[in-house]
Amino acid sequence: MEIERKFVPVQLPSDLSKWQATPIIQAYLSTDPVIRIRREGSSYLLTCKGRGLMIREEFNLPLTREAFLKLLPKCDGHIIQKTRYRAPVEHMPSLTAELDLFEGEWKGLTILEVEFPSPEAAAAFVPPAWYGEEVTKNPAYHNASLSRGVDPRVPQGVPL
Repeated sequence: MEIERKFVPVQLPSDLSKWQATPIIQAYLSTDPVIRIRREGSSYLLTCKGRGLMIREEFNLPLTREAFLKLLPKCDGHIIQKTRYRAPVEHMPSLTAELDLFEGEWKGLTILEVEFPSPEAAAAFVPPAWYGEEVTKNPAYHNASLSRGVDPRVPQGVPL
């Protein structure tokens, strides 16, 4: 089960260089249902996600590099490239903030996610001011939407 809230930060943290950084490439075999492949650093995954915005089922299966490379040309839509920065949440170190800085055609887009152990923890979370606008309930901010060319920064998610 994935329980997460998403935000569009108003600024980057001043200590970003201290955050753990990992390059990510991901693409979608399907966006309904969501079936995604991802290279995260030197790891490869096939992920299946259920429907939902804040709470949804998620299953990850390991892939080999060879399987990832065979599946990549079969993906539909835009390939997403980003660097994910991870650090403990300031006032709740048991949680991790994941800050995605997008590259390629989504350069300039920044999304921050926090995953929670329960719906109650997610509901009780008070984000720091720099996290900015919460976009958890806006499906345009899902990476699957980005792969279809939906730009969440444009009113009503007008495709590219």
